[in-house]
Amino acid sequence: MNVRNCRKCGKLFNYISGMPICPACKEKAEETFQTVKKYIRENPHADIREVSEKCEVETAQIQQWIREERLEFTEDSPIKLPCENCGAMIRAGKYCEKCKASMAKNLSSAIDKPKAVALQPKKQTDTSNRMRFLDKR
Repeated sequence: MNVRNCRKCGKLFNYISGMPICPACKEKAEETFQTVKKYIRENPHADIREVSEKCEVETAQIQQWIREERLEFTEDSPIKLPCENCGAMIRAGKYCEKCKASMAKNLSSAIDKPKAVALQPKKQTDTSNRMRFLDKR
């Protein structure tokens, strides 16, 4: 049994996986997320500060949800984050499509593909120097 203190409220709880917060705080965070999501749907042109103020959520939490790809915005939305690799502005995730493709290509090229084994002719071995056994009768 893995018992920890909640990062948000400090209560003891049985930790299983994920963020080390208690079930009550997880539920509250999910309600807050749903509130933010609803506000963004109703106000697609709101910027991140406006969403933060209206929903009483820190901008860092909203950015975390964007990085986790839980929130995504329309093309004309002012809410965008920089790609962690090149700095291009993106609507969701950590990396832009160009960087994702580049990383996938680099990863696949890093994995050695099996090379065809060239068949080499067998060498003729000299049988005159081999060890011999005598038959025991």
